Amino acid sequence: MSSLFRSSVNAMAGYVPGEQPKPGTQIIKLNTNENPYPPSPRAMAVLKNFNSELLRRYPDPYAKAFCAAVSEALGVPADWIIVGNGSDDVLNILVRACAEGAGRKVVYPMPTYVLYRTLCEMQPAEVVEVPYGPGFTLPIEALIQAQGAITFIATPNSPSGHLVGLEDLRRLAGELSGVLAIDEAYTDFADGNALDLVSEFDNVIVLRTMSKGYSLAGLRLGFGIAQPKLLEGMFKVKDSYNIDALAIAIGTEAMKDQDYKNACAEKVKKSRSFMAKELAKLGFQVPSELHGNFILATAPDNRAEELYLGLKERGILVRYFKQPGLSDKLRITIGTDDQNQLLLDLLVSLGLKPA
Repeated sequence: MSSLFRSSVNAMAGYVPGEQPKPGTQIIKLNTNENPYPPSPRAMAVLKNFNSELLRRYPDPYAKAFCAAVSEALGVPADWIIVGNGSDDVLNILVRACAEGAGRKVVYPMPTYVLYRTLCEMQPAEVVEVPYGPGFTLPIEALIQAQGAITFIATPNSPSGHLVGLEDLRRLAGELSGVLAIDEAYTDFADGNALDLVSEFDNVIVLRTMSKGYSLAGLRLGFGIAQPKLLEGMFKVKDSYNIDALAIAIGTEAMKDQDYKNACAEKVKKSRSFMAKELAKLGFQVPSELHGNFILATAPDNRAEELYLGLKERGILVRYFKQPGLSDKLRITIGTDDQNQLLLDLLVSLGLKPA
C-alpha cells in the first residue's frame, strides 16, 4: 500500500499524541498538560443553551465574534488575529504558507514540541534542529545563522517548562529574514509574554491556545496574532471553515471570562510550587524556574521509566520520553490538590523516601 502515498509520507513516523486511557477505565491523567479545573461557567452556559440553528448553517469562516473577544481581552486589533482548530491548526497553516523543501526550511531548538517536525515532514520542508545549551540556554547564534523561513520558539517550552527571555526573542525577530513563530501555549501559567513583539516586527506571530489556561482542550480552539501582512498569506491556505460554530460561541465566552481563567491559573501555579518542593524531597531534581502547568523532573537513581510504569499500573498517567536527554525524566502535569497528593503517596509506595 505504500505506493499510494507520497515518498515523504512513507518516510515519516507521524506525531504520537500523549497516551489516552481506555474507555471506561478510571485513571488520573497527568500526562498531557490539561487544566485540572473545569471551563468557565459562562462557557458551559453556552453549551447548555446552544441554538441548534447555528449547527444547520456554515460557521463564520473568520470567527469574528471570537476575534473581537480576543481583541478586547489582549488589547490587539481584531484584524491581527487568525483562528484555528486548536493552535496546532494555526501551526499547520503557517507551515503550509511559508515552508517548502530545502530552500524554505524550518528551524527550532530541541527538545521542544515534536509536532513542529511532523508538520514539516508533511509539507515537506527541511528541518534544522538546534540543541539547547546547558540549562536550556537558547542557541541564538545558531538559530540566526540557520535563517529559516520559519523559526519556532516555544516559550514556556515543553517539555522543559523554561521561559525564553524577551530580549533574545527581540534579537531573533530583528535578525531573522523569515517568520519568528512564538508558541505561547502555556503563557497563562508564566511570568511574562512576548505579545508586544507583534507590534514591533512584521515577521512575528504569537500563537495561543484555549486548551491550557481556559480548560478547553476538548474543544480544539487556538489563534495566532500577527500583523495583517503576515496573516494575508496564511488566510489563503487555511481551510474554508476550520472553526465550528460551537467552538466559536464557547470560546468567545471563555475569552471574555478572564477573571475565572486567571483564578484557575493561580491555583495551578500554587500547586506547582507545592509539587516542586515535594518532588525534591523525594529525590527528584526539579528546575529552579517553572512556567508551565507541568514539571519536568529528573527521577532519582535513573528510575524514570520504572516509576512511569509503576504509576500507570496504579492508575496515574505521567509522560515519559524515551529519547536522549529526556529518558531520565518524567513530565508531570499539575492536577488538583487531591490528584497531586495521590501521586506523591504512590511515589512513596514505589520506594521513594522523603528526605
